[in-house]
Amino acid sequence: MKAVVTVIGKDSVGIIADVSMECAKHKVNIVDITQSVLQDYFAMIMLVEIDKMETNFSNFQGELSKLGEEKGLDIRVMHEDIFNSMHRI
Repeated sequence: MKAVVTVIGKDSVGIIADVSMECAKHKVNIVDITQSVLQDYFAMIMLVEIDKMETNFSNFQGELSKLGEEKGLDIRVMHEDIFNSMHRI
């Protein structure tokens, strides 16, 4: 199973490292990542594998959301099934 992680906020040093470390802490594997800086704003989308995750999905969402609050970022995690359902017409 996969999930989509989005990160948006003011650019600063270490954003990718912080989010990656949180994923690693929970045994979440980063499959693909794209990021860009638009003037002073950072935007990133990650596709992650959650099959071997060592916590429940809700806890993982909460941990990343908490990290976002601490760093002044908007970090969201969406399960692949929800993402696919939202984009099906």
